[in-house]
Amino acid sequence: QVQLVESGGGLVQAGGSLILSCAPSGDTFDTFSFYAMGWFRQAPGKEREFVAGMSRTGISTYYADFAKGRFTISSDNAKNTVYLQMNSLESEDTAVYYCATSTTYFSSPSTYATGQSYKYWGQGTQVTVSS
Repeated sequence: QVQLVESGGGLVQAGGSLILSCAPSGDTFDTFSFYAMGWFRQAPGKEREFVAGMSRTGISTYYADFAKGRFTISSDNAKNTVYLQMNSLESEDTAVYYCATSTTYFSSPSTYATGQSYKYWGQGTQVTVSS
């Protein structure tokens, strides 16, 4: 069973930056290869929402409107690690952030934005932005 582990969350002031990381843990690290990955978030009292997604090749990247220009998704395939660089953070960005991956390629932007498309999920990392 593949387990994903997120890291990098924490408390930051508005206008600050954070880099979230996500990688498979344990004995799956060397054998697991994802072909699509995404970041989602869930704020208290709100539904989970799509943040960003990308293909393994990096050719295709997709962002929610609120993330465009501020967040960047990237990956280090040699390390099986996915990153989410978040800049100009706002209090509205406070949420638990989850990474998700799939071992199949996605063919459309809407697939990346749909949580049910992904097979593996991390436990989440808390991001708190103070105003």
